[in-house]
Amino acid sequence: MAIKTEVVFGNYINGRWKQEAAPPLASINPSDAEEVVGYVQNSTADVVDEAVEVAKGALLSWRKLTGAERGHYLYQAANQLESRLDEIAETLAREMGKTLPEAKGETARGVAILRYYAGEGLRADGEVIPSTDSEALMFTKRVPLGVVGVITPWNFPIAIPVWKIAPALIYGNTVVFKPATEAAVTAAKVVECFAQAGLPKGVLNLVTGSGKVIGNALVAHEHVHGLTFTGSEQTGKQIGKAAAARGAKYQLEMGGKNPVIVAEDADLHVAVDATISGAFRSTGQKCTATSRVIVAEAILQDFQELLLEKTKQITIGKALDDGVWMGPCASEAQLRTVLDYIEIGKKEGAKLLCGGKRVTDGNRAAGYFVEPTIFTNVNRHMRIAQEEIFGPVIALITAKNMEEAIEIANDSRYGLSASIFTTNIEKMLLFIDEMDAGLVRVNAESAGVELQAPFGGMKASSSHSREQGQAAKEFYTSIKTVFVKGR
Repeated sequence: MAIKTEVVFGNYINGRWKQEAAPPLASINPSDAEEVVGYVQNSTADVVDEAVEVAKGALLSWRKLTGAERGHYLYQAANQLESRLDEIAETLAREMGKTLPEAKGETARGVAILRYYAGEGLRADGEVIPSTDSEALMFTKRVPLGVVGVITPWNFPIAIPVWKIAPALIYGNTVVFKPATEAAVTAAKVVECFAQAGLPKGVLNLVTGSGKVIGNALVAHEHVHGLTFTGSEQTGKQIGKAAAARGAKYQLEMGGKNPVIVAEDADLHVAVDATISGAFRSTGQKCTATSRVIVAEAILQDFQELLLEKTKQITIGKALDDGVWMGPCASEAQLRTVLDYIEIGKKEGAKLLCGGKRVTDGNRAAGYFVEPTIFTNVNRHMRIAQEEIFGPVIALITAKNMEEAIEIANDSRYGLSASIFTTNIEKMLLFIDEMDAGLVRVNAESAGVELQAPFGGMKASSSHSREQGQAAKEFYTSIKTVFVKGR
């Protein structure tokens, strides 16, 4: 099949779009695997070397700009992204499979993140510290790390890159950005917005290709001073080891097995609606998605019946079709992973309450669709209760009381997000204090975090740093202590 040049996206290096010698990689529409959304470069490690050297060369002039001057470029990028919101959201929906309303919401979130960090250029970046010398002035200031490597997943191809790139830039770093290939067309369009904003050459560079090639080259490069990664635990640990071995700063956001606790006194309609939204929106492909639902024994039957009733109302279909509530899995590989875990749940003895099958009828025949799936009679030790599935599958587990519910919720290697549904203040406070998760929510779904608030996990979910809000400053800068004396 002939490749149309208008759908081939190059790497973006030193302010230019550049195509490499190797045949490009196709990005497939998961709603219809026969459709190619676009093509991106299948780059070699040499391209990473070029991009890093360019970013290194742009660093001095970029960091010398005032925060307000750097912020101006982020404001302009926000304006560009906002002006192209419908177009880029449609690309996101076609490429990743997120429904169009969700894709528009994510794109709008990207705009808001850019504007938030643009304002960071005028906020305080240090503090005055009293000196024991009465004739001296001592203070701290924040300085950039240098060149930052940004490695992002496919599930939030606008929000996650933007919440990494924007703070990196506003604090004076330059960036080499490697997106997941499955969402690289969307990523290229986001980079176009920065280019259209007039960002100086070399400050932001995009390199696409295999994670094993591009990701590894970026992690190993001696002139990459910081690495920020969101993705699988296995890959994150490899990045952490490689970065630590050469003394680079790193930030890892990895898996989750996020619990919801439903207490006896919960409003069942609120709890069920939030459970469905947290578990099945974005086809369950969120690191904060609800995966385990721990229900008080006394209300299990009522909760289960209402959950089943409302789950059966979910419409599944192509991401751009009207009236669709849940789209496809993002790739054939992810679909296979979800279906494999459903079979594992059955073999472990869990009872399949609903779902569990691939959807292939009508115009969904060529897509990667799977039914929203609920297992009951699950015990905490089953694999479907311990391992991240990253799909629309939830496990119902019962608990005798709140103490046991929290114990079960904490019985996981992960600690990203958790929520509870209760009207009892004592239970709320117990949950807040004892839940081992970086994000805890009361009477709200497990998925979701506001852009101005710190985000990150505990245990195997994170390297214990935080993203978003002003907490991002802790990763993207170093503290310099200054001591000044007149003579």
